[in-house]
Order: sequence, then C-alpha cells, then structure tokens
Amino acid sequence: MYEFIRDLHLYTIAPCLPLGFYLIVVSGKGGVLHKKIGYVYMVLIFFSAIVSLFLKAYVGPTFLNHFGWIHLLSFLTIWTVPRSLIAAKKGNIPRHKRSMKLLYWTGLLLAGLFTLMPGRYLHSVLFE
Repeated sequence: MYEFIRDLHLYTIAPCLPLGFYLIVVSGKGGVLHKKIGYVYMVLIFFSAIVSLFLKAYVGPTFLNHFGWIHLLSFLTIWTVPRSLIAAKKGNIPRHKRSMKLLYWTGLLLAGLFTLMPGRYLHSVLFE
C-alpha cells in the first residue's frame, strides 16, 4: 500500500513542475488557457499534498513517528491553494500571484531538491 501512495504522490506532483513553470513564467496571465491549466495545476498539487500526508518521513526527525519537516510544505500547500483561488476569484491578483509563486518555489522546487538527497526514494530511482 505504501508504494501505491508514494507512486500516486509522484505521478500527481510531477506534472506540476512544468505546469507551474508555464503558468508563472510563460503564459499570459488571466487568459482562458491560464485559468484552465491553473485549475488543473491547483487540483493536482492540492491532491498531491493530501496524499503526501500519508507518507512517512524517513529522513530527519519525526513527530508522532510519522510526520517530518517536509510535511510542513504539504500543510502550506493545503492552506495556500484555496486561499489563492479565492484571492483570484475576488480579483486580488497580487495576492494570488504571490501565493502561487511562493508555493511553486518552496513547495515544488525546494521540496523537489530535498527528494534528490541520498537516502530518499527519488534519489535511488534517478541516481542508483
């Protein structure tokens, strides 16, 4: 069961890297395509954050013998996605942009770098 959850997390978070890059760097903001891809991105990253809470932290100290520091990014994501969506719906685009950029750079890229460290699953898949 653990492998299924791990793989589900990987398969839902991996598309967020190029989608997020496209949304933040490439796409025209506020257009129909930006909104549609943004919705897919938000669903994927939100779902992936929930799934990640079922994954035990194997590197570093743990809380309740399960949660590690990396899970703080999951909680940040679960908090940020709805807030950012509400901000965009209310027309508070600066808040939406700020929160989506924060989520991308910390929740995806920073966490992604941690997953490449020795002892982590993705490191073993890519480098061993």
